[in-house]
Amino acid sequence: MTYKWRRWAVPGIAALVLCLFAGGWVFWRAQQTLKNAESGLAGARSFAVAVGPVASLPNPGFEAVSSPAAFRSAAELNGLNYLAGPAGLFAYSPDGTLQKAYRPGLDYPATTLGAMHVATLADSKAPELLIATASEGVLAFDGQHFRQIRAKIPEARAVTALLPLGSGRLLLGTAKLGLLVYDGNALSRFHPTTDNQYVTALAGSESDLWIGTLDHGLLHWRGGQTETLTEADGLPDARVESIVVDGDRVFAGTPVGVAEIRTGKMARVLAPGRYAKSLLVANGELLIGQGDGGIMRLPLESATGHNAPRRAIKITGEPVTRTGSDAVEDMLTIDGTAWALTAKGLQRTGEQSAEIGASGHLLSDGNVSSVMVAGDGRIWVGYFDHGLDILSSAASQSASLLHIEDDHTFCVNRITEDPAHGTVAVATANGLVIFSKDGTLRQTLTHETGLIANHVTDVAILGAGMVAATPAGITFLDETGAHSLYAFEGLVNNHVYALGLRPGQQATAPFLVGTLGGISQMAAEAVARNLTTANSGLKANWITGLVPIGADWLVGTYGSGVERLDGTGQVTTTDATKNGVVVNPLAMAADNRLVLAGTLGQGLLVGDATGTRWHTVLGGLPSANVTAVAIDKGIVYVGTDNGLVRISEDKL
Repeated sequence: MTYKWRRWAVPGIAALVLCLFAGGWVFWRAQQTLKNAESGLAGARSFAVAVGPVASLPNPGFEAVSSPAAFRSAAELNGLNYLAGPAGLFAYSPDGTLQKAYRPGLDYPATTLGAMHVATLADSKAPELLIATASEGVLAFDGQHFRQIRAKIPEARAVTALLPLGSGRLLLGTAKLGLLVYDGNALSRFHPTTDNQYVTALAGSESDLWIGTLDHGLLHWRGGQTETLTEADGLPDARVESIVVDGDRVFAGTPVGVAEIRTGKMARVLAPGRYAKSLLVANGELLIGQGDGGIMRLPLESATGHNAPRRAIKITGEPVTRTGSDAVEDMLTIDGTAWALTAKGLQRTGEQSAEIGASGHLLSDGNVSSVMVAGDGRIWVGYFDHGLDILSSAASQSASLLHIEDDHTFCVNRITEDPAHGTVAVATANGLVIFSKDGTLRQTLTHETGLIANHVTDVAILGAGMVAATPAGITFLDETGAHSLYAFEGLVNNHVYALGLRPGQQATAPFLVGTLGGISQMAAEAVARNLTTANSGLKANWITGLVPIGADWLVGTYGSGVERLDGTGQVTTTDATKNGVVVNPLAMAADNRLVLAGTLGQGLLVGDATGTRWHTVLGGLPSANVTAVAIDKGIVYVGTDNGLVRISEDKL
């Protein structure tokens, strides 16, 4: 029996020990994983940050084609009024004289400026102008020099709101990470309850903080806890545009009215239906800057007393201050006087004209989507959501300007000249619009008149006719009418982004169609061959641009930069073929000297005449997001989401 017991017991004990060991090992690994996860989470609560002076950026020679300043915020520092917007930071004396202009891509990194405050931070000895930026963190300006508070990760650099605290700390609202705090040394998340919100507005103090969000209402942080006010609690809208604290009352502006909050609870809605984009309490009144123009005044006496009835106060009549149709972006008090800021400038409330900031400009907008220089020297500039301009010249402030904007000529994708017919074709999100060279409307083509879709993404001259690209295929337009081609008939993908045709292309000559799913090589009006990542050297199927180089083509992609397609259909890489590089739709151009490709957030790619050697240009650009390029008679035009610049081709 003893032998038998040992015979079975020893292996059993060994198995038990092995199970215990395995179980212990699994438990230890689980504990380690948990600790690592906790450590990673804790690490994610702080972000590496670089703080230092901003050096002047090298400009190879870009000259701005002036566009509206489109002011978004204002502040007063050392006796000067500072107005900020996409076009730059502008310092004005009290009498409205422009003292100094600071430009993106030159005086500070190429980014869009947002909210501004004046405060002395823990790592500064004097008050500074603190400026939120769309992609470069926070700029601090002392009146002479910029310094930058820049997180290592991009998500922490998209700053949407600022609030300096009395302790010298700075709260940063962001678009993705929620609320962050900078203490003069480190950048970290503020509190778990404010993480990962799109922050739109900040007000209050270190112990009693109010946080507006894009679509989650109003957050109230105090005593280490956060309460949320939403539409279910009576908030007029889940989107909070502005917040102002007045004693024991808080006012939160939304697109459909102002919420009055007392003791942390909704009291009532003021000015229901009004788009309260900005708020200011001044001289016993609540000033409501409206998103559709004008300022409404609400005497606070009508809202005093803790037992005030919970009813809406309706404001009737015309706005006290007219600002045209421009939204009131910001309001502030200077020397006891309330001022309102619109995209056009700063004016005293109650008065009619912009007193500070109004200035002349050539272009109607700064968000450029397309550029074309016509044979007669006129420059056609298309915008993402503001129609198009026709300039007689880009080199003179006195150049004549024709602005065209309507239901069809609104969101412009491509502008192409047809010299043989003396017309210009404009591809828009609402049709194909044909103009005479002087800008006279000739014809509007839509789905009802033969296009396969209303949204025209590209247009090119083909023989005596045209070919239009759309998200539903392509449409050929000639004297016989309109006839379309799509995926059912062999096109590699219906969603066409770019057409590849050579100057003077004949109707029977082959051309390329760049789509969301690869390239279709066309023989007349039939598909000869399709190229994708599965059967060619393409690194990305999403094709955004096509330009001819000799017998070859350079191919812009969404995600892999620029590749080369030769005459035999072989796709090879170039120096500009890089993972993660997005070439913006149709933002490519070439002549016999260089090739250009505009990227999404990574500047301008410049290649030599053969497209072999490439380098990146950032200095001098008003934005790193290059959305349009054109070359004419040795002059390069570069459109961005923050303005248009020009430069001699020799300097690139």
